[in-house]
Amino acid sequence: MNVNIYKSSEECNSRLAEYLIKEYLCKDKNIAISGGSTPIGLFTEILNQIDKKFEIKSNFFWVDERCVDPSSVDSNFGSANKHFFSKVNVSNNNIFRIRGEEKPEIEASNYTELLKTKTETIKNIPSLDLCLLGIGGDGHTASIFPHELKKLSDKSDCVVGINPDSGQKRVSLSIKQINNSKEVIFHVCGSGKKDVVDMIISKRENYLDLPASHILPNSKNLSWYLDFDSAETFMDT
Repeated sequence: MNVNIYKSSEECNSRLAEYLIKEYLCKDKNIAISGGSTPIGLFTEILNQIDKKFEIKSNFFWVDERCVDPSSVDSNFGSANKHFFSKVNVSNNNIFRIRGEEKPEIEASNYTELLKTKTETIKNIPSLDLCLLGIGGDGHTASIFPHELKKLSDKSDCVVGINPDSGQKRVSLSIKQINNSKEVIFHVCGSGKKDVVDMIISKRENYLDLPASHILPNSKNLSWYLDFDSAETFMDT
């Protein structure tokens, strides 16, 4: 495991952007991206570092998606499209969104089959080149929440997770799918995540109750990109 800590979220985003541009975006690679506010800063830094002629060759998939129409402000695809895809030179044929407007159980099955068609499979499980993950203050990642960890942890296909606060359903990669990726990166910024980051990296207290602690890629290729705020507790231990 490789832990990278930067002074600010801007520096964290900038360094991760440099890595992605060099190792992934200019190559025919399969990447799964996450939603939320943190990736927006990363998208901004990538845009700052490339010009309009830069051709993005990677294929993009989603770690998870809220069960909403793509035009909704809650859509992970909608956010990525607004802040990134609409601004760069990338073919629509390289973008494979989760269809949040469909019935979640059906779309989970459909997306599983799509991944198997578009990516390499290892032991009949899709193997993405890179999975970019965030983490919630409750230790959830993708849409695997603590209250459903035991229920979903053995699944090898895409799953339907339920946000415990809103009750909203989400289609998500499973832990086994994520762990079958060739590389996994946790990209975390902000003080609201500092305690769970420390619990998971330091393996303390009830860290195994947190879904993000179960992200242990078979490739052993796991990295964390953190700013000082999200790493504060970890650095103090």
